[in-house]
Amino acid sequence: MSMPFTIREFLDVFARYNTAIWPFQLVMTAAALGAVVMALRGGSGRLVGAYLVAQWAWTGVVYHWLFFSAINPAARGFAMLWLAGALAFAWAGLWKGRLVFRTTSPPRLIVGTLLIAYALVVYPILGHFDGRAYPFSPTYGAPCPVTILTFGLLWLVRPPLSRFLLIAPVLWAAVGSVAAFSLDVREDLGLLVAGVSGIVLALLPAPQPRAEEPREVQGA
Repeated sequence: MSMPFTIREFLDVFARYNTAIWPFQLVMTAAALGAVVMALRGGSGRLVGAYLVAQWAWTGVVYHWLFFSAINPAARGFAMLWLAGALAFAWAGLWKGRLVFRTTSPPRLIVGTLLIAYALVVYPILGHFDGRAYPFSPTYGAPCPVTILTFGLLWLVRPPLSRFLLIAPVLWAAVGSVAAFSLDVREDLGLLVAGVSGIVLALLPAPQPRAEEPREVQGA
């Protein structure tokens, strides 16, 4: 599938974006680390939800609407998708308090931790070794690493998870994976794995409540 822009134009957008927002990338990375620590420790789901709301809104408005739209006519539609994701996190995480962290499931913990590590550590390393030096590189706050980290956080949610929270991340994983293959941005291929993991997470059955054991009747 051909893109309406070249890889050079794509990387030039990152150069303009990174230069314009510096050093806010560091703030977003620190906020992401804080959210991860809270999720792993079973901290406030509302605070983690607030982080997701702010990050998805930022990426939608600042990256997609203000910068990416210069080379891609679809970018403003993408911005709407990201704002819809932010609203979903606001409703579930802030209004309803449905983001409860510190899962007791080892497989969920492993998958979530691996995705988070990929987004924050492996992703920039792969970009560096592919020759994409700053500022011509997707820093944290760009759509793909944010989406991968979002999947990681959602794997850490104690079931049941509100499945509608996965809609925007899975849709972006599909869009971003197509671009990754078309533009040969290898670090973004992790988005495909993350998206598949999100579909798996959506299909997992909700845990059944344990039946209470009958109590012994004294004197029976």
